[in-house]
Amino acid sequence: MPPYQSKVKLNDRYEILGFISSGTYGRVYRAKYRDDRPGDFAIKKFKPDKEGEVVNYTGISQSACREMALCSELSHVNVINLVEIILEDKCIFMVFEYAEHDLLQVIHHHSHTERAPIPEMTVKSLLWQLLNGVAYLHENWVLHRDLKPANIMVTEGGTVKIGDLGLARLFWKPLQSLFMGDKVVVTIWYRAPELLLGSRHYTPAIDLWAVGCIFAEMLSLRPIFKGEEAKMDNKKTVPFQKNQMQRIIEILGSPTKERWPTVSSMPEYQNLLSCKPASFALDAWYRQNNNSSSPQVAADGFDLLRGLLEYDPGKRLTAKQAMQHKYFTAPPTSAAQKVNPKNAFEGSTVRYPKRRIHKDDIDISCPGTKRAAPPLQPPQQHHQQQQQQPIHHHHQQQQQQQPQHYQQPQHYAQQQMGGYHQQHHQQQQPQHHVMQQQQRMHGGHGQLQQGQAQQQQHHVQQQQQQQQQQQQGQGQQQQQPRGQGRGTKRMKVGN
Repeated sequence: MPPYQSKVKLNDRYEILGFISSGTYGRVYRAKYRDDRPGDFAIKKFKPDKEGEVVNYTGISQSACREMALCSELSHVNVINLVEIILEDKCIFMVFEYAEHDLLQVIHHHSHTERAPIPEMTVKSLLWQLLNGVAYLHENWVLHRDLKPANIMVTEGGTVKIGDLGLARLFWKPLQSLFMGDKVVVTIWYRAPELLLGSRHYTPAIDLWAVGCIFAEMLSLRPIFKGEEAKMDNKKTVPFQKNQMQRIIEILGSPTKERWPTVSSMPEYQNLLSCKPASFALDAWYRQNNNSSSPQVAADGFDLLRGLLEYDPGKRLTAKQAMQHKYFTAPPTSAAQKVNPKNAFEGSTVRYPKRRIHKDDIDISCPGTKRAAPPLQPPQQHHQQQQQQPIHHHHQQQQQQQPQHYQQPQHYAQQQMGGYHQQHHQQQQPQHHVMQQQQRMHGGHGQLQQGQAQQQQHHVQQQQQQQQQQQQGQGQQQQQPRGQGRGTKRMKVGN
């Protein structure tokens, strides 16, 4: 069966404007149409292999399959829109609508540049739109499982777009517990307590806990539960995140059986008992970080935050319940206090900087990840170039061709240069080391055929014998034991 040929070539349809960012599963670029049609796009390129290595195609990741399947079906004003999917040369490209900002960028702007809280109406609109998008996902049996400010896009017109559905999945009639499919979900600072305590079954309430953490972060301009994550020692054992749980207890108090009747049935309950007990302090935290102009709005905001950060998932507010909370529905005292469900920036004088684009990185072609490996040269051409210049000069030239921000992986450099760059300052090497390095260097550039390798070895041996005869004729030959760092002088490859 002939290989699949893409009907659409990415570079024929889109012009890459620059690199935006990279994540666990891929890299994102900004692009526009090559013709005169308006609109910018964010193109996500999934990684087909390990960075810096020659492509070793192993198929499509589970994350990519889920994101493509879900985004192809979902359509909502507050969920990022998938324009198309392009499969080309064993690379997958997902073309999304482009958003000029993300919520993390907005928060950082106020904490580092403005040094002022996010305007109250901006917070209300951002939160309402976020809840609107989450409600749509849950109505369609989709758990996001990775809600955080960096995954919430905001357009230049102030519209929220929930993005990065790589961890999202359907939860309607799962064949096995959700824990068995993905043992670790949600970034640690936004992870719900039932997940921290090892629950094998969880509900959409985990997304609402994350929304509560995001709401608190918009108020205080910093994560409310900023714990340190304990790393997994292997893929089978998930450690108890004691530090993160302790951060939650310090503000919400200890999760008692009165507040959470089923807490004692959690797998990590015994580890929970080792945490230092504390009293409820969310009200004190809110008073310190609340910036509401009205006491009533402040009270409503605290009630909403408390409902989202409820220990018991069964008592936690749903997205629909949160949208109907009086924090949003209470009659405004003026037109300026009316929540805009479409534009979070309406009436605000704050001008947020546009997303940074790295215009010197526009190579989105396959194969490769961060930067494709240098193209393999035909054996004859490669051999001729090596005859013209020493190995170490060839290595320096390759480094100069790379962009300044790109750093060639060490293991790739060793494979490419056959280990020569590590011994650049040694004046001489044993004969058997020279032979081995000649073989490794040629193997790193594409595995020359065995007959060519033997011919090259014979050629090098002849030149070494000629050099030794010349040294003997001049009376300068020196006896050297094998295995030490002296012997024949370094030679140009192919001479």
